[in-house]
Amino acid sequence: MNGTAMSLEGKRAVVIGGASGIGFAVAALSKEMGAQVVIASRDAARVAAAVERVPGATGLTVDLRDEAGVAGFFEALGAFDHLAVTAGDWGGTRFVATKDLDLAAARDGLEIRFWGVLAAVKYGSRTIAPDGSITMTSGLMAHRPRKGAPLATAIGGAVEHLARGLAVDLAPVRVNAVSPGMILTEIVKLAPEETLRAWVAGLPLPRGATPAEAATAYIYLMLNGYVTGQVVPVDGGGLLV
Repeated sequence: MNGTAMSLEGKRAVVIGGASGIGFAVAALSKEMGAQVVIASRDAARVAAAVERVPGATGLTVDLRDEAGVAGFFEALGAFDHLAVTAGDWGGTRFVATKDLDLAAARDGLEIRFWGVLAAVKYGSRTIAPDGSITMTSGLMAHRPRKGAPLATAIGGAVEHLARGLAVDLAPVRVNAVSPGMILTEIVKLAPEETLRAWVAGLPLPRGATPAEAATAYIYLMLNGYVTGQVVPVDGGGLLV
């Protein structure tokens, strides 16, 4: 894609992690923008449910922990234009203080968010369009560390630096990342209301974002053919405070 287009008409967009949360919103908005959408996740039942909610989309299963499975997924998928990866383990050891870290579990925390994403890019880069895009997902804590969560900062930072390296290595395919703040996904909304309010109280925009608001950043990075190696924040001004 050269320049900036206003639709994804005729393009094929693949969303790994598209069965729920931000990923589902990206899939739905991509379809609304005219793309042929492939929703992928490791849970077949959740993929099927998501496809029912996005008429015309197709669904496939893939487990980013399984390199052979990732290779087979992209081989079966064939040619496509845009890849968005929102999949990841968003809990667990990411929120454990340093002195309490189980290092084996900490290594496992990188399995999907970093190594799994890299596997997707490795095999997806073989069949993606030369003017296509890859968008990964980091997070505000890459830039705003919190006490008791050093691993979250490390994982987010690793993803962002990976995006920059891949943008040079895979050019002219464009590679970027989105850095969400607090997005009110199904999982996040399970937290107590007072906890959610405390997380955003000091922001210039003191609220959580909807998944649809986060999804627009991924669509922007698909549409703008002159943006690569960048990190787009969707954080209510979190980088400012």
